[in-house]
Amino acid sequence: MTNPDTNPYRGLLPDLPAFACTNCGHWQRWPAPGPQVCPVCADVRNALPEHGFEFVTPKQADELVTGFWRPTAVAGITEFGTGPRFGLDSRGWVIETDAGLVGFECAPWYTAEMLAELRRMAAEKGGFDVLASSHVHGYGALWQLQLELEPATVCVGVRDLEWTKAFRVTWPADDVLELAPDLTLHRTGGHFPGHSVLHDSRRGVLFCGDSLKVDLDGEGNPVGLSAHKAFHAQIPLSHGELREYLAVVAELDFGAVATPFELVPGVTTDHVVHLVQRLLAGRPDAAPIALTEL
Repeated sequence: MTNPDTNPYRGLLPDLPAFACTNCGHWQRWPAPGPQVCPVCADVRNALPEHGFEFVTPKQADELVTGFWRPTAVAGITEFGTGPRFGLDSRGWVIETDAGLVGFECAPWYTAEMLAELRRMAAEKGGFDVLASSHVHGYGALWQLQLELEPATVCVGVRDLEWTKAFRVTWPADDVLELAPDLTLHRTGGHFPGHSVLHDSRRGVLFCGDSLKVDLDGEGNPVGLSAHKAFHAQIPLSHGELREYLAVVAELDFGAVATPFELVPGVTTDHVVHLVQRLLAGRPDAAPIALTEL
């Protein structure tokens, strides 16, 4: 834990306890005894809890999960996550760059062991100065990493600031922002107004947030691809949103995608361009299309 007397973020965040929704994992700061409703679950893009809202404190979250980290199929990218499933079960991606480490998306919670590993990696790889996310479904425990690791840059799209009450954004992103060498954030909009993707041009990876949903077979291979405004409600993107998305993604070269939940080699720029073109050719649809048809 960082020293609260010297942490620059302490005095700039609400001095209120943090609570996580057990349905989606979203953290919010709220006066005790805690919130009654989760704004993320109440939004049309997420499912409501079947048996009502329930919230846990950081201490309770720490008792509910264990943490893990592991290398991914792409060298220089490490996955951080927790088990058993908590909330949306998001993953945190740590990306090595020539200027240190960049964190994109976050796990639902970071145990002491996970934090120790992040500090070890930062000491070995040149620091941990940038933390960013595509949109609220990938925030996880971003607030916790801001307090524990004190990155200089905490970045999300400027049009999604309404979801960031639990942490402090130090660099609101417009349409394009270079976060580190070979790592550029691009706003796609669509799923959320400020939804952004992170392009790793060196490795050919698109950290696509929820701009895509990848269907996997039993062995983890990609077999289907879809795009949506709201997955649970199966609300498709509008044609205008798809055109805006296509204008961004068609210019990015990648051979793998990383959602907030998995990194999947084999999903390429061509696959995504063909998906969007197909969706633009007719009635909007949120259903998956077989990768072999793209």
